[in-house]
Amino acid sequence: MRIALIGYGKMGQAIENVALKEGHTIHSRIHANDNLHEGLQGADVAIEFTNPDSAKSNILQCFEAKVPVVVGTTGWYAHFDELKNLAQTQGHTLFYATNFSLGVNVFFELNKQLATLLNPHAMYHPSMEEIHHIQKKDAPSGTAITLAEGLISNLDRKKSWVNRELANNFNSTPFELEIISKREHDVPGTHSITYKSDIDEISITHQAYNRMGFAMGAVKAAEWTKGKIGVYTMADLLGYNN
Repeated sequence: MRIALIGYGKMGQAIENVALKEGHTIHSRIHANDNLHEGLQGADVAIEFTNPDSAKSNILQCFEAKVPVVVGTTGWYAHFDELKNLAQTQGHTLFYATNFSLGVNVFFELNKQLATLLNPHAMYHPSMEEIHHIQKKDAPSGTAITLAEGLISNLDRKKSWVNRELANNFNSTPFELEIISKREHDVPGTHSITYKSDIDEISITHQAYNRMGFAMGAVKAAEWTKGKIGVYTMADLLGYNN
């Protein structure tokens, strides 16, 4: 499989290492100022890890080039409905995920199940904390938003989420799920969900040690798109939507 890497930062380099070990070819390495159209010509699939401001344009150019695109960038979801409609009506392939790690996607399901189990027990009050490296632009992380949506959909007493980047000067209503975002040096990603009561607390945590889990998932997603048209997520790849 000939892979076009859109974005060649630390994630792009990690994806390259995994892809080569899996027997794939890196067709092109596309940096911020490169000609994306040229880099896509002849590619079987594109893997996009850039920034929220570039993602929409990059996805559209992949559509124009008829190249399936796997998107790991987060923070662009205000454009999701538009791009989903284009993919579905014009026969393009878009695979997106807030997190490509197998462990995180299992964690997503565990989060939903825990919320379901604690739904009848109003004494438990949930909160969330996410920690990432200082280069991450969006807060909360896309992974944290997915976790929040999964929790809210299964816990009647929370209706929305609210984010704070520091622990100071913050108020939330009883119906809001608090997400605390922290940015620290060299943290690939840590997400914790805690339910506290007056007598005890329950916590679940996923901590990434490095980027290789994300990279492996992105390559597996790229392989999975072969011959498919439409919009897909890791839940489709892992069979959770079946």
